[in-house]
Amino acid sequence: MKNEEKNFCQSCGMPLTAAEHLGTNADGSASTEYCAYCYRDGAFTSDETMDQMIEHCLEYLDEFNRDSDERLTPEQAREQMRQYFPTLKRWRQ
Repeated sequence: MKNEEKNFCQSCGMPLTAAEHLGTNADGSASTEYCAYCYRDGAFTSDETMDQMIEHCLEYLDEFNRDSDERLTPEQAREQMRQYFPTLKRWRQ
């Protein structure tokens, strides 16, 4: 997957930068919309609300901060996700 073609998981927002990041459809093919953590065998791996997903993603904030030029507090990250997640396919109303 070329970097300029980078997509983001339409459930958690994770960058889909490598083939191993991709979830799988029911037929076993790679999903270009969802990551391997959120989507497997054509179904979401967990049944949670958007707010629950945001709280789950906050568990990885230290990792995000380590790999980013930006250092976010949990409150800043939560607010950014509350703005961003409603634009993702899984959470659109």
